[in-house]
Amino acid sequence: MYNLKKVLLRYSFILLLLPLFAFTLMHKFYVSVTNIQYSEEDNSLQITSRIFIDDLENVLEDRYGVIMDLATEKESDEANFYIEKYMRSKLVLKADGKERAFVFLGKKYDNDLIICYMEIEDIDLPNLKTIEVENDILTDMFEEQQNIVHFRFNGKKKSFVLVKGNNKGMLNL
Repeated sequence: MYNLKKVLLRYSFILLLLPLFAFTLMHKFYVSVTNIQYSEEDNSLQITSRIFIDDLENVLEDRYGVIMDLATEKESDEANFYIEKYMRSKLVLKADGKERAFVFLGKKYDNDLIICYMEIEDIDLPNLKTIEVENDILTDMFEEQQNIVHFRFNGKKKSFVLVKGNNKGMLNL
């Protein structure tokens, strides 16, 4: 009887610990969120992209061979340069089929996220027919990456979930 209690106690202990191990073994969720909003006052598209800092650091190191130490006192002086370079290669916007370059305004940190600020100037939204966004942020690093894009214009909102192989969203105005 004593051995049975000992075995039951051991299995009960293992069953209690199993859920804790499951959380540590779960796969990380890979996502970025990009908001694009039209500003009538400035005739511009204002863009913010939220990306997990560690994921961006990993892709910058893998792609450019640089260690950035983002959001720390040791952050590289070249951080903005490489972040902008990466964003230009992975985030493309077209107005009526014509690619429009953005101005990289800067970045800030919010807990474990980096928020990148960009703007496309001289957008005549009332006369546009389409806006297309191509978002490949982190898809070269993570197969499971999902890039959520929210468009806000004239009080309307349109959203897309873009993934590797389906990385474009079109907004018909």
